[in-house]
Amino acid sequence: MNAKFATISACFAMLLLSNCATKRNTLATRWWQSFHTKYNVYYNASVAYIDASLEKENGNHDHFTEQLPLYTIDNKESRAIGQANYDLAIAKCEKAIRLHSIKRHPIWDKNRRKTPEDIEWLNRREYNPTMWKVWLLMGRAQFFKGDFENAISTFAYMSRLYATQPAIYQRAQAWLAKSYIEAGWRYDAEEVLRNMARDSMHWQAQKEWDYTYADYYLHTGDTQQAIVYLQRVIQHEMRRKQKAREWFLLGQLFTQQKQPAQAYEAFKKVIALNPSYELSFHARIAMTEVMAPGNQQKMIAKLRRMARNENNQAYLDQVFYALGNIYLAQRDTLRAIEAYEQGNERATQQGIEKGVLLLKLGNLYWDKERFGDAKRCYDQAIGLLDRDRKDYDRLALRQQQLERLVPFTDEVALQDSLQRLSKMSDAQRDAIIKRMIAALKQKERRATQPQNDNTATGFAQPMPTPDAGSNTWYFYNPVLVARGIEQFQRTWGHRKNEDNWQRENKTVVNMDDIAAVPNDTLNDKIEKDIAQQQQASDSLDNDPHQPAYYLKQIPHTPAQIQASNEKLSQALFHSGLLFNDLLDRPDLSQRYLLRLLHEFPSFAQRDEVYHRLYLIYMRQQQPSLAQHYLQRLEQEYPQSEVARQLRSPHYAEDARRGEQIEDSLYTAAYEAFKHDDKERVDQLFETAQKRFPKGNNHDKFLMISALNQLHQGHLSTALQRLSTLLSAHPNSPLATMAGMIINGIQAGKTPNNGRFDLENVWQRRSEVLNDSDALHQVKFSNERQTPFLYVMVYAPDAVNENQLLFELAKYNFTNYLVRNFDIQIERREGVHQMTVGGFQNYDEALQYARAVHQQTAIQGLSKQARSVIISQENEALIGHPFSYRDYEKFYQQHFAPLKISTLQLLTEPVKTVTKQPEKPTTAEDIDRELERIIKEDGSEYPIDPTDWNIKRTKTAQKVDAKTSKKAKPEKPKPPVKTVKPLDLDDEYYDLEGF
Repeated sequence: MNAKFATISACFAMLLLSNCATKRNTLATRWWQSFHTKYNVYYNASVAYIDASLEKENGNHDHFTEQLPLYTIDNKESRAIGQANYDLAIAKCEKAIRLHSIKRHPIWDKNRRKTPEDIEWLNRREYNPTMWKVWLLMGRAQFFKGDFENAISTFAYMSRLYATQPAIYQRAQAWLAKSYIEAGWRYDAEEVLRNMARDSMHWQAQKEWDYTYADYYLHTGDTQQAIVYLQRVIQHEMRRKQKAREWFLLGQLFTQQKQPAQAYEAFKKVIALNPSYELSFHARIAMTEVMAPGNQQKMIAKLRRMARNENNQAYLDQVFYALGNIYLAQRDTLRAIEAYEQGNERATQQGIEKGVLLLKLGNLYWDKERFGDAKRCYDQAIGLLDRDRKDYDRLALRQQQLERLVPFTDEVALQDSLQRLSKMSDAQRDAIIKRMIAALKQKERRATQPQNDNTATGFAQPMPTPDAGSNTWYFYNPVLVARGIEQFQRTWGHRKNEDNWQRENKTVVNMDDIAAVPNDTLNDKIEKDIAQQQQASDSLDNDPHQPAYYLKQIPHTPAQIQASNEKLSQALFHSGLLFNDLLDRPDLSQRYLLRLLHEFPSFAQRDEVYHRLYLIYMRQQQPSLAQHYLQRLEQEYPQSEVARQLRSPHYAEDARRGEQIEDSLYTAAYEAFKHDDKERVDQLFETAQKRFPKGNNHDKFLMISALNQLHQGHLSTALQRLSTLLSAHPNSPLATMAGMIINGIQAGKTPNNGRFDLENVWQRRSEVLNDSDALHQVKFSNERQTPFLYVMVYAPDAVNENQLLFELAKYNFTNYLVRNFDIQIERREGVHQMTVGGFQNYDEALQYARAVHQQTAIQGLSKQARSVIISQENEALIGHPFSYRDYEKFYQQHFAPLKISTLQLLTEPVKTVTKQPEKPTTAEDIDRELERIIKEDGSEYPIDPTDWNIKRTKTAQKVDAKTSKKAKPEKPKPPVKTVKPLDLDDEYYDLEGF
């Protein structure tokens, strides 16, 4: 009985110690909190973190045709893997910080002299010796979860918390820099790196900084420095899978540096580590590309063997991509294109690897001026590649350019081929059509049937594809033929290649059917069969497997040839304009336009052709040729609009700087409009009309001029200019507004002066509830302990919104590291509203507002804005049914007189208030309390309180906390649930392996 009560008393004592341990800072409380943190909450957080890391490691998919990232978090497809376990680890760390952090300073004997070490120890802000691992684990979990902003906040706060402990501080700074890098905040990362360069590096932080520098140089593209630090990272790496990835990355860097021997050895290291089949396969592919220059045939033979291997059928596109790269290195462009095309045809997966192959192939076609083929490749590649690629914008631009250009270049190729075909003899024409049909069928069989071993690596003779303006026959263009096949299949579906394929009855007229049909319907039956025959004959014209499909397109009669010439001339004209204006290729533009002049002397737009050739030759610094076409323009078309423009005294200046001049005119007109300078607006509008009647800002000039005329009361002129805007610029964003103004004026509404008045918006409220009984039922709340917002309200054009957003975000981040304030911009009717949220009460919001109003940069940008401190509940009522003015009166009455807290409420993290349990007084109460704790922390490491060594002698209790030697606590019992036991003192399980 005495033993039982002794055990109960010990448990009760430990409960009392647990409740007050964080409020006291003694050797006993520090030992207890460290022990409980390490072997309870931190243990479970570590298990969750390791499970998440293993899940991400096993589920990650790298794209080996691109440079691998150092951290798998850079792969967007892998970013969501393991998030549940990372969230669990973060939650456990937050719990450990909340329950076991010791921030109270220890009691110091005033009679004892302080050493520098004692001063540093007394100035610490955290005294739980295990808590730094908790902070580091939480930040790393946020980092690998992809929540970089919270990781930045965690490591920044950790740096402040452990500023007096170099080893911990520098590790936190290394992770802070990595978080900046991955978040894309390179300037902030470089600031941390510069600060670190001024300090001596602690040996315990060297490993983290090697990783940090490697990641930084990889992101900045400094390959040489990245190689240096990546080699150090490989020496530190403890995970075999990660080490294999890092060796592969090192091989890629050596390849970029033109060091094939070192790259070859790095890829060999990858294979020696026995990684996954995919990584091993790509390492072997990469080795073939960095072999010695004299071993090209050996490389090609090796790749062909890999293509025959059944295990590599899913990677054939990459085998042929490697082959194409080898041929391209040998400057054999034809074979390179051939290999890339085979890789495209035989690809089994629609991923980034295929996108890279198509991009490479499209670039080759672009360089060879085969724009139709380039567009085909770009169209497919743009849907497979990541938008974050450095060359994605160029790819998207080219794809958009070719979208406009290729229809005209294809039309040129089509009409050229048809006209050449019409001049051939019947025998020549039939032979070409038969070859084309045979090639089409062979291509279809190759696309639908599996390749055997003999054809897997063989290369068929490439089908000639027409260049822009070349003499190659159009029907050898597989792109255009494929379009015809697609159109046919959309109309008729997949049909067997046979005669009369559309008829169920292959005979012309079935005599049995005639005998069975009554005489009065016999004629109808015959007419129906004749119609079916005619329909079957017509269907042959739509089947690319039949000669009729090609013959029907060939022009024979003079009318058909004239129609073909009209299409050809228009295609040449538009191609010539687009080559110069869109692709900046004056050489190609010149080629097409000169052909147009020579072959079509009666072309209707010859004046524009002369004008364009004049500009091209002036640009190419050939003034004699330029003057030749200028004289022809003046002689043949003296009254044309183009000739009138050339006679303008401003022509030369407008030709060089027309866009900049027009932009300046519009900017000046807009400023004059805002300052109500009506005459100035009219003058600038007239100038723009004369010099830039088709300028980029023409629709904006029309809108400003119309509003200016409305302000002056000239309704008819305003309506005329708004109508011009609608007709000339129907797709302009201003067209909708112009239509609304026209409808309003025609409905008899009186227009205002067209200027923005913030005061009117400030007083605006919902008209529906203005005077109704519901207005008296809805009221503002004067509750101060509720979430509040800080709001800035301003006119759309009165504030530099982007700059203000940047300054506000910068201020929040640099001054409130432990709080996350959300900034949002809402565009309400007639006004913009920038809202800062995340304040727990009115006092916090007011403290924030006072601090913001002292920032010179922010105040300078927000002079034209009005500030409001408002609760979320009250903010929802603005406009419906109350106005800003209504709330302003309510605020002055209920909130302005209040006194707020003098404590700095925004410098500490948000704390969750937990109710402390009542102290148990009986043995039954102690048992219930222990059961409650076990149930609450059921997923944590169960510790038997009876094993805790809490007996301490009086002498031990008097020993100074700094100099006393802490006894190593007895290890807790193994967990009840079956888990892999972890030794948290081992570096692997101290998370350094992940």
